[in-house]
Amino acid sequence: MSKKAAVAPVPVRLVIWLGWKLVVFLSFALFFCALLRLHFTPEISSPTNSLSRARLRSRIPRYNNFNGAPKIAFLFLSRFNLPLDFLWGSFFDNADTANFSIYIHSAPGFVFDESSSRSHFFYNRQLTDSIQVAWGESSMIEAERLLLANALEDPANQRFVLLSDSCVPLYNFSYIYRYLMASPRSFVDSFLDLKDGRYHPKMSPVIPRNKWRKGSQWISLIRNHAEVVVDDEVDLPVFKKFCKRRPPVDTSKGKLNIKLQKQHNCIPDEHYVPTLLAMSGLEGEIERRSLTYSLWNQSATKMDNKAWHPVTFSYADVSPKRLREIKDINHIYYESESRTEWCRVNTTSIPCFLFARKLSRGAAMRLLSEGVVAPFDASSLLGNSS
Repeated sequence: MSKKAAVAPVPVRLVIWLGWKLVVFLSFALFFCALLRLHFTPEISSPTNSLSRARLRSRIPRYNNFNGAPKIAFLFLSRFNLPLDFLWGSFFDNADTANFSIYIHSAPGFVFDESSSRSHFFYNRQLTDSIQVAWGESSMIEAERLLLANALEDPANQRFVLLSDSCVPLYNFSYIYRYLMASPRSFVDSFLDLKDGRYHPKMSPVIPRNKWRKGSQWISLIRNHAEVVVDDEVDLPVFKKFCKRRPPVDTSKGKLNIKLQKQHNCIPDEHYVPTLLAMSGLEGEIERRSLTYSLWNQSATKMDNKAWHPVTFSYADVSPKRLREIKDINHIYYESESRTEWCRVNTTSIPCFLFARKLSRGAAMRLLSEGVVAPFDASSLLGNSS
């Protein structure tokens, strides 16, 4: 009868060595998982920011079926005062005050009163919770959200129009009111631009590449969509972390500018709202165009500080012929998508633009004197200034 071969005992030292290798392997695995979590998870908001967002949402009345006269909320983003307030004053003078409301985000502490505004419509219409805003930074979209949150407190506000301090209306109040109320959609410039290079791969998987959109920040929202923007807690942290403007060109740095301009560049306010609405599955509920006309300076020199900034219209630029050309625009072509956006209500062709920017004070004065916004005697302004 054959004997089974005896199994040699495993040395204790080998067991300890294998155990340590297993511990080290598990430690590295846990560390790697933690890195992945930090990489793909947006920044955790501070308790203060979370509390602020909770306050924004909690103070908004939720009315699915509002009964009453709907209002347009005019939301002004301003550095300090409103330099074209005299034109807007005439515009609102010819409107029923029950049909509109005004909200202004200006520098913290700036007050609109007799000393800072020529129109009583703007007195004390500044937000009390405004923040310091820098162009091309996420603070811009935070200011937009503050404007929307304040306007949403009034359940009568059913349309929300974002305007800059250099915007002007191209029609009287009655026409703009009927235009906006006739449409159940928001107006948000939104298109896919695969060549702009602003999408950061680290935004994925929270914001996938196919949901990334670009467009003008000058939007007009229906109430439901305004609530979506204010309620957002998912996309905003990702934008804050990965959508940042590269340092501006500084001529004193010479060739170093070439290196700086290779950094990732992203302008949050040109992407946030259209991307958020795409992420929310709401693109079918919007007109993918802006209501605000801008003429862009497409400089051929990338190092030029004026490249890709809107042209400022002077007095001579707003002749009746030029205004008619702008008002006659009835479609917009998006080259990156080979898409033509026709401006219609049902089957009726309508003007694409209700507002224009950027206008100088001289240009605004000409619009007034020619009665574009409303009947007005421009000489009365000279009398008030004496």
